[in-house]
Amino acid sequence: MKHGRFHRFTVAAAAAAALLAGTATVPAHASAPTPLRTGLSPFGANDWNCKPSAEHPAPVVLVHATGTTAALNWINLSPMLADAGYCVFAFDYGATLLSLGLYGGIGDIPASARTMADFVDRVLRTTGAEKVDVVGHSQGGMMPNYYLKRLGGADKVRTLIGLSPSNHGTTSNGLGTLAENLRLTGWVTGYFDLIQAPAFGQQSSESPFMKSLFADGDTVPGIRYVVIQTAHDKVITPYTNAFLQGENVTNILIQDQCPGNPVGHIGMFADGPTMQNVLNALGPNVPNFQPACTGYGPPL
Repeated sequence: MKHGRFHRFTVAAAAAAALLAGTATVPAHASAPTPLRTGLSPFGANDWNCKPSAEHPAPVVLVHATGTTAALNWINLSPMLADAGYCVFAFDYGATLLSLGLYGGIGDIPASARTMADFVDRVLRTTGAEKVDVVGHSQGGMMPNYYLKRLGGADKVRTLIGLSPSNHGTTSNGLGTLAENLRLTGWVTGYFDLIQAPAFGQQSSESPFMKSLFADGDTVPGIRYVVIQTAHDKVITPYTNAFLQGENVTNILIQDQCPGNPVGHIGMFADGPTMQNVLNALGPNVPNFQPACTGYGPPL
């Protein structure tokens, strides 16, 4: 790849993530905006002295989306969970030489799942907990399925909550929208492996990776699954591809709860009703939960 194109990619991806950061509501106790680079913890996360309480016995592991970072993706949810008394942990994965340490989530998905496996082991070893709960956004909601199904993670996870997860992949229109959001249209689509970003192609609904991942069913026994999706998702297309089928699965369409909610795929990380659903799923798990229809995320 020519240097000029490489430079445009890194600048565009950084700008897209910065735009995402600009839509976030920084918690009141945060002293400064979260910088854009990997290796940083979101506010409230990665206190390795935290010990789970009897009320919240499972640490919560947050898994970020494609083309962003843990610190950026979880700028809202991480401090919210910490304030509620959870031990919260978050990690970066899927960075390649192309990303220059600015963002992750673009590398090979099985390799990213191995990164997750190592991180979960560290969380369990440090906290003394038996299992973790997992919350992931987009690829971060789908990639843990590989960990559960192929890497023995099912014995270490209690609940998997996906926010607009790329379960069952997305059509070429959705990949095109993602590329457009990252300002990559016209020269990246179709060359994901070449530019060291195989996670894009692997999230196609027709990819060998996606077909293999769910060939033996959507779920594994013993895990509770919650999918929270928006009807306005233009990245996961059709939006119903996010949903899972199987025992112990709860699929939530956010507009069934709040019909006027305009939130899009990216905006789920900052959506009030979505955050309320996450807190309910991790905590009291009230059946037919109805969030307050306020604080909508952006239609991105």
